[in-house]
Amino acid sequence: MLEITPVPALTRGIAILNFIAEQGPCSAAEIIDGLSLPKSSAYLLLAELKKQRLITLDRNDRYSLWTRLVEFAGHALEKMDIREIARPRLTRLMQESNLLCHLGIIDGGHACYILKLESPATISVRSHEGKSLSLHRSGIGKCLLAWQPAEEQARIISQLRFVAVTPTSIRSADELIAELARIRRQGWSLDNGEDYPDVRCVAAPVFDARRQLVAAISLVGTRLQIDEDNRDYLAGRALACARDISYELGWRSPAVSFAS
Repeated sequence: MLEITPVPALTRGIAILNFIAEQGPCSAAEIIDGLSLPKSSAYLLLAELKKQRLITLDRNDRYSLWTRLVEFAGHALEKMDIREIARPRLTRLMQESNLLCHLGIIDGGHACYILKLESPATISVRSHEGKSLSLHRSGIGKCLLAWQPAEEQARIISQLRFVAVTPTSIRSADELIAELARIRRQGWSLDNGEDYPDVRCVAAPVFDARRQLVAAISLVGTRLQIDEDNRDYLAGRALACARDISYELGWRSPAVSFAS
């Protein structure tokens, strides 16, 4: 049974919306049985939710979520500032790791930093908000590219110029495609000195309520700060931070791996 609160109708209405969201289209009987609702109040609530365009009734008398919820979600997403959502979480990550942290987005054929949090570490890496980076020679760029839709990813790759600026730079489209597949499998990316020989970076993806990539975060340091001994640990911290930011943006995927 639902817990009784000072506003039981509101609680039950929200429970109905959650039930439909989880179960998909369902009948009144399924909702009543699934939530152990009194029939009289359940039908009143269903009628009101339908009147408010929060649910709709199809030709098979099954209820589904409807357009008003989409409107609410759209307004909420418009008001979200991903920089301000990410800032306190990236700040904690920077303090835990003592490394430079970034939030970045894909911008045409490049990655772009939109937030930078400088570490007080004595060894630092120079960067700035607004800086453009290669999509195939940076950790954050490869991370952003890895989760692009297949057609968009192929289009971007076809326009890249593969110039080996360090011994570890990716040199071909085939090599990049294999790298992107590996990134998706493990859930995070690595810049192993591919743009600057002495710079290392681990990056993790950030998703929104639609489970679409919206950004990526990165930990950046020198080869003395990020190495084979601590790389996996730092990647785990980056993934946890990215997961927290994604959760605040509405991402939910309890049955699916974050890296899938």
